[in-house]
Amino acid sequence: MRARLGQAHFVDRVRAGLLAALLLSLPGLVLAQPAPETPPETPPEELGDLNPDELTWQRVMRDTERGETSMMNCAMGYMITKSGRHVPARELFERCAADGWTGAMTWMSQLDENGLGAPRDSARAAEWDRRAAEAGDPVGQFNHGLGLLRGHGTRYDPEAGRRMIDSAAQAGLPVARRLQEAGYDPRAVTPDADEGRFQPMF
Repeated sequence: MRARLGQAHFVDRVRAGLLAALLLSLPGLVLAQPAPETPPETPPEELGDLNPDELTWQRVMRDTERGETSMMNCAMGYMITKSGRHVPARELFERCAADGWTGAMTWMSQLDENGLGAPRDSARAAEWDRRAAEAGDPVGQFNHGLGLLRGHGTRYDPEAGRRMIDSAAQAGLPVARRLQEAGYDPRAVTPDADEGRFQPMF
């Protein structure tokens, strides 16, 4: 009986020793394993704009180059051209006009009529107004109507011009209503205009 107890005690001690040795060796086993492989670093240009500038015309130009022609981005063209940067303003307005923003079309007309950022081109200006008018823009309708009344940049067609002015007035454009009240006389809304400049071209 005593021999059996001694043998059992011996076995328990051996087991305890093996367990202790195993536990002591675990940290070594963990440390001996290779460290996980770190992924390759992504080049900065692939991460996009990590800290982009805000509210600058340069940022707007980058955004529109990527196809982001929002109302706010397109409206920034006004500030760009008013600061004298007519070439980038044209680029911005043309992208916005291509995406259907009618206000950009009327601004392209303004730039072309006044030779800002490109040689003056009244026919091209009238075409921008026509596009804006056909898209339902009241300013485009008014400008196109004036062009038709004068025959400036487009054919002389006073009847079509009056219809355009009427559409702009119906949309609530005050200057169009003023022109109606003046019997569709362009001098009522552009009293300081150079008469020679607006002579019929066609």
